[in-house]
Amino acid sequence: MAKKLYFGNLSYNTNDAGLKDACAPYGTVDSATVIMEKFSGRSKGFGFVEMSTDEEATKVIDALNGKELDGRAITVNEARPLEDRPARRDFGGSRDRGGYRN
Repeated sequence: MAKKLYFGNLSYNTNDAGLKDACAPYGTVDSATVIMEKFSGRSKGFGFVEMSTDEEATKVIDALNGKELDGRAITVNEARPLEDRPARRDFGGSRDRGGYRN
């Protein structure tokens, strides 16, 4: 069963291929994705890697957590599932239209 890993504090120069190459010596990498900002196309500084087995994922965590990748000490741990969040209803701006209220 595949296990998803979180990679934090990535250099803005790290890309999907670099992330995959860093994990490849420890097992089969099913996917490697650096999360990018929608408008600028620049890395957000974190990403996810999916390894084929739990054992391979543990090897990656043990080998790379706290180590340097592209000039930055990275954080590697098991990815947590996305939590349900309430829908955002804040559309910006002030709701106060001025005037006198009782």
